[in-house]
Amino acid sequence: QVQLVESGGGLVQAGGSLRLSCAASGSIFSINAMGWYRQAPGKQRELVATITNAGSTDYADSVKGRFTISRDNAKNTVYLQMNSLKPEDTAVYYCRALGNNDYWGQGTQVTVSS
Repeated sequence: QVQLVESGGGLVQAGGSLRLSCAASGSIFSINAMGWYRQAPGKQRELVATITNAGSTDYADSVKGRFTISRDNAKNTVYLQMNSLKPEDTAVYYCRALGNNDYWGQGTQVTVSS
């Protein structure tokens, strides 16, 4: 089993920044890649950013140049640095770990005011 705990969400003004953290515990040896996803009310969950064990990253077009995904292997933690936030970034952000199984955190709310 893998457990994921997100933190760092909150309320921020447009143009501001937040950093989300996702701490993994349990059978972390089984993880091949991790990522951040988000879901706004009435919309499907969508990819925000991913990072593989090899270090390859991928971003949604809507966040390129504003968001950065990174990892700290010593802390078993993945981060999402979010800059130049827009109201349309408002959503629940979920951490995902993909390996032998698919694991999800419970989400953290990000609200960007106009």
